[in-house]
Amino acid sequence: MSTTPPQSPPQSPPLAGLLLLLSVTTGLVDAISVLGLGKVFTANMTGNIVFLGFAAAGTPGFRVAPYLVAIIAFLAGALVAGRTGKAHAGRPLRRWLMIAATIEAALLWIAAAIAIDFDVATQTPDRGVYAIIILTGLAMGFRNATIRQLKVPDLTTTVLTLTLTGLAADSSLAGGANINWRRRIGSVAAIFGGAALGAVLVMRTGLTAPLILAGALVLAGTAACAFHPGSARPA
Repeated sequence: MSTTPPQSPPQSPPLAGLLLLLSVTTGLVDAISVLGLGKVFTANMTGNIVFLGFAAAGTPGFRVAPYLVAIIAFLAGALVAGRTGKAHAGRPLRRWLMIAATIEAALLWIAAAIAIDFDVATQTPDRGVYAIIILTGLAMGFRNATIRQLKVPDLTTTVLTLTLTGLAADSSLAGGANINWRRRIGSVAAIFGGAALGAVLVMRTGLTAPLILAGALVLAGTAACAFHPGSARPA
């Protein structure tokens, strides 16, 4: 009497590792936009809403236009990513991941090309500011919507408010079970590290190098995840 050996459960792709790497690129992009484009966020829209309120009140040093452009570009990127994700329902996860990474990297690299002729100190040419804001805003909106559909707990890659809240509220000091504490700390460290690295690159080299690096990390990290056997399962 022959028996069929039990099959091992399908492997899951290393999405947590990928999202931690993408968190590093968030720090890079925020350093690029805040330090290089005049106090505007293209990865974190909460900051733009606050700054937009400052600008609306006439606070010196804050302009309405850059924040509105960043928010609109972010929303447009998220809209396209939402449709892209729905179009890949039931198809291999790796295909969706690679398409998303290719789009994001391409947008960042186009921004890098534009940044070659952009002077951070004088913020000229003015059209360069808005072009880079639009391209990085589109990329980060696309990224956020894609990550949202993947539904990996405690790894949004861009926002840390809820991560830090969960870290404290679920800690043993609060009577909790320290749920996902390693992942949460890793997320904070990744964005912190990316921001520090981005700041150094922006101050020493300008915007082109960190934009190229961010795109390369997105594409290489996603490719490594996509080649994992678990990424063959349906999205």
